[in-house]
Amino acid sequence: MIDRPVRIGLQLQPQHMDYATIRRTASEADDLGVDILFNWDHFFPLSGEPDGLHFECWTMLAAWAESTSRVEIGALVACNSYRNPELLADMARTVDHISEGRLILGIGSGWFERDYTEYGYQFGTAGGRLDDLATALPRIESRWEKLNPKPTRDIPVLIGGGGEKKTLRLTAKHADIWHSFSDPSTLERKLGILRDHCADVGRDPSGIEISVMGKTEDRDKMYELGARLFTIHTGGPSPDLTELREFLTWRDQRNA
Repeated sequence: MIDRPVRIGLQLQPQHMDYATIRRTASEADDLGVDILFNWDHFFPLSGEPDGLHFECWTMLAAWAESTSRVEIGALVACNSYRNPELLADMARTVDHISEGRLILGIGSGWFERDYTEYGYQFGTAGGRLDDLATALPRIESRWEKLNPKPTRDIPVLIGGGGEKKTLRLTAKHADIWHSFSDPSTLERKLGILRDHCADVGRDPSGIEISVMGKTEDRDKMYELGARLFTIHTGGPSPDLTELREFLTWRDQRNA
């Protein structure tokens, strides 16, 4: 069994604010001691004014790789549908080098239909998108072995989603981190399913870090269930790090 410390992530949602605000907030979070800084991989806001200010995921991650110094960075999560798997592997490898080994590849199958329709991607079905993700993950892993130079480390793969037949099996086969949006009772059940998938593929489930969204009322129960990565989110126009500061204090108490 791996004894993991609590880690805290911040998802800085790149909507409804200018980039100067995003850069300043990312730097502040880095200085505060957050463990992981996430954005998301969408082309339009997910809340508020649908056509409000918004910025693209991977160019932002490259900028964060230069403008931060300590924090790990990644998307929560990158959409598999938007980029050829070999290209995504190369992009991740490049940001990994720019950041000197701080990139996490968060990835999922995609769900926001407007992104697909306005940018010319085939939306298809949820099952089909998951099948595409299953095909893409080994291609990404294979490309990392072929690139010159190779990544600076074994880039951690975070898979987001709770589908019990496909997503959790992909997690068992490929992921270093599983991100769930579940409440405690649902998380407990899905962890049992994940353990079954790990047994089927011959993997120790303790090798997968359990990640959840940070909710003050649930965090101690989530911790008891095995969650160790808790992510707070904030966005524009005025990102607020008050909750993040409180979670960092809780982290330090748990890890003492």
